[in-house]
Amino acid sequence: MAETAVGLAIDHLVQLLTNEASLLRGVRSQVSSIKRELEAIQCFLKDADMMADLEEEGNTSRFAGVKLWVKELREVAFQIKDVIDEYKFHLERYPGHGHGFIGSLGQIGRSIVKLKPRYHIASRIQEIKKAVVEISERSKRYGFDSIAQPQGTTNANPSQYISGYDPRKGSIYLEEDDVVGIESPRDELVGWLLNNDQQPRRAVISVVGMGGLGKTTLARKVYDRVKNDFDCYAWITVSHSYQEEELLKNVITQFCDVNKEPLPQGIGSMDKQILTNKVREYLQQKRYVVFFDDVWKKEFWGDIEHALFDNKNGGRIVITTRSNEVVNFCKISSFVHVHELKPLDPENALELFRKRAFQYEVGGCCPSNLEYLSHKIVERCGGLPLAIVAIAGLLSTKHKTIDEWKKLHDNLSSELENNQYLTSITKILSLSYYDLPYHLKCCFLYFGMYPEDYLIKKSRLIRQWIAESFVKPKKDKTLEEVAQEYLTELIDRSLVEVRTSNTDTLIKKGEVCHVHDLLHEVIGKKIEDLSFCHILCRNESTFKGLVTRRISIVNGSSNVLRSSYQDSQVRSILNFDNSDEILGNSILSLHKKNFKLLKVVDFEDGILDHVHKNIGKLFHLRYLCLRNTKVKMLPRSIGKLVNLETLDVRGTFVVELPAEIKRLRKLRNLLVYNRSYDFDRQFNPCKTKGLRKVQEGIGCLEALQKLSYLEVNEMGVHVIKELGKLTQLRKLGIGKIRSEDGSILFEVIQKMSHLKSLIFTAISEDETFDSEFLISSLPQSLECLTLAAPLRKKLPESITRLQNLQRLAIGWSKFEEDPLKTLKNLHNLSILWIGYDAYIEQIQFEKGVFPNLKKIFIIHLNGLESLVIEEGALPNLELLWLGPCLKLNSVPTGIQHLKQLKHVWFHSISIEFQQSLKPGGHHHHILQHVPHVFIRHRCRGDEQSFETAPLF
Repeated sequence: MAETAVGLAIDHLVQLLTNEASLLRGVRSQVSSIKRELEAIQCFLKDADMMADLEEEGNTSRFAGVKLWVKELREVAFQIKDVIDEYKFHLERYPGHGHGFIGSLGQIGRSIVKLKPRYHIASRIQEIKKAVVEISERSKRYGFDSIAQPQGTTNANPSQYISGYDPRKGSIYLEEDDVVGIESPRDELVGWLLNNDQQPRRAVISVVGMGGLGKTTLARKVYDRVKNDFDCYAWITVSHSYQEEELLKNVITQFCDVNKEPLPQGIGSMDKQILTNKVREYLQQKRYVVFFDDVWKKEFWGDIEHALFDNKNGGRIVITTRSNEVVNFCKISSFVHVHELKPLDPENALELFRKRAFQYEVGGCCPSNLEYLSHKIVERCGGLPLAIVAIAGLLSTKHKTIDEWKKLHDNLSSELENNQYLTSITKILSLSYYDLPYHLKCCFLYFGMYPEDYLIKKSRLIRQWIAESFVKPKKDKTLEEVAQEYLTELIDRSLVEVRTSNTDTLIKKGEVCHVHDLLHEVIGKKIEDLSFCHILCRNESTFKGLVTRRISIVNGSSNVLRSSYQDSQVRSILNFDNSDEILGNSILSLHKKNFKLLKVVDFEDGILDHVHKNIGKLFHLRYLCLRNTKVKMLPRSIGKLVNLETLDVRGTFVVELPAEIKRLRKLRNLLVYNRSYDFDRQFNPCKTKGLRKVQEGIGCLEALQKLSYLEVNEMGVHVIKELGKLTQLRKLGIGKIRSEDGSILFEVIQKMSHLKSLIFTAISEDETFDSEFLISSLPQSLECLTLAAPLRKKLPESITRLQNLQRLAIGWSKFEEDPLKTLKNLHNLSILWIGYDAYIEQIQFEKGVFPNLKKIFIIHLNGLESLVIEEGALPNLELLWLGPCLKLNSVPTGIQHLKQLKHVWFHSISIEFQQSLKPGGHHHHILQHVPHVFIRHRCRGDEQSFETAPLF
């Protein structure tokens, strides 16, 4: 974490040196000197961070003193950022402006006032420089200077510091009877490896998954099964810091050993090129298989692809890795099969646990009094075989009593940290953390600020990372796009899991994410040790003596918050306690001196009914989320938050913004709307509510990326025209549009060449719009489009221009012709929503249409009598939602052709239709290929509540 803190401090120093040219004489040179010292130290911080962690784990003889050195360096890095932010705060209080003689006098006065903060920063910088020089000198005592790498590189091998420990060794010698749930993936991989007749070309088979899932175990069982079907074979365990020459020597040695042949003469002194040629010569006309276990670097493929060449004789290469990036590099020049290893399902997880926990008991059975605790302990393991085996092994040595087992369950976090039998779990999981570059470490640790099992919205996380300055700008990319790359890399490294909703209409895959429970435990320990974040619990009475950068309130106390910090370094507060109204009002009073450096305040779902009038004093605030609170209005001082990037008041009672909002020139996200949902979270775009009044000047917010949702019926033409200045918009939501304002809006939208998402809703279904003008004005960059407006007659052919469109919702359209005849040419659509009398007759999906469509929602088409799906249509459809559709009384014709269909929902259908779907009904057999079929209907006497009845 010192590596992360120092990296961010260097970024701050670069920005200061670039933008503040008028620093006092002498200070500028000292700032540059600090920057150079930190850059020199940064080169070996990855190793230092690992050594500090291992010192804490008990390796004190090898790494004595490193932890203290890292801690001091981290604190100095924090001080640098604090000094710079305080300096900016003072300078912004007296901005230079004004004209003429009076203006000149004002500038002189302000310059005098500015001298004080400049002298203050000069004094602090002197102290910091002295500390940095001393820390730099002490680094030589630990030999860090001798291993320094060029900036941004490292030879660090996390596992090399874990003395006497190889996380893969036990996996290799496991008997097959000791393994559970391996049969299906084993047979699949064996099939891929032995299909020489179908695939004589070289192929790569990759087994991908997070640490502890059993990749090595699976690969070894496959290796033992197939090796004798090849002319030569090898098993290579790859380290973080492997040498290419040693890798190739190992391959040749194993090949020769298998066939009892002598090694090439002089192999010990051969360089990479000669070794590559020797391997190629050996493999001529031979069918080979090589397993490379635990590959970390994406460059690995480039190191072996020419040696293990494609001899058109069925060569196979198997790679186990935690990183999809490794796999993607293989695809550049080879066929690749990917097997993504998943956690064990609950049944197999429990079987594995029982095998290990009761292996030495008579009969090997679980006593009935321990059944419940066995289930609860297995749940905590999250299907991770590594954790199940380790914890069950520990329990096999303990008395089989409820008290003993409950003690371990209740104290699992502490046991993972301190129990010698369980340290393998945290060590293996920590390897992935150590391997991260510094800019991803802080992003990964941020997951620890959220409660365990919390599903985090991707967009929320990305905005917070940006507000924290974790995201570095890249040429020709927005910060949001760069942050998405960061998140994708964490997903590709098997550290973050994505989830998708099967019922929420416009949610897209990957919009919510989380980390495995045991990874969350690892993160939780690190964020406390590194002063990254403190998790506030109700049993705490004070913060005194605690230094932390962030607070996460899981179940907090308003008294604790109010008594905290005289000189706080806290930059972020996230609240997840929605039970304390006093706490909410305390948080939004954080304008006091002790929280002056706050950048992130997130109070989503909290109990809060107002915002303090002095919130504008939080000068550094970049992210303010009041989503789903009871706030009714924002104070005028909001206009003083000149660094604010995200203002999220969705789901509140805010319908008007103060005129001062136009001062927020750095605002990137303005989110103000109440989405309306029908039928258990089904989005109804026709009823969405947003801002009813916006003052002139909204066009000044030229940095806006997202603006949603504006009700434009009362705003006037001049405000609508101002929207045309917001040319950087990626998302725009506008509603209550009158037909007479349509042409002006169409012209405005045409200017938004970067727009990716648009919500366009009419004030009522009685309006009429020029559908050709509307559709032709839409930018081709659109990926998501919601149209809730009467367009009449038919959908214009010009919509086929929008080939980037992935999600489409249409309502109130009242088409007289089937819109699918036009929409079928949008080949990239993945979600289609048709509702509220968009079309009234038969809907027919023709053969070959919508190859990428995953979800279809058909809601409130009250004139719809039949739905026809031809064979060959919708080949990848996974979810179908039907209803309410009053006249639809039969299963869609041809639904049996949808082989990928996983979920079907029927909503508010007739009793007769319901009966036909149940076992024995004449429609039941048609849906038997679908794993999950549900019927939803209103509860008797309650128009707002619904019951779900699963059929299968």
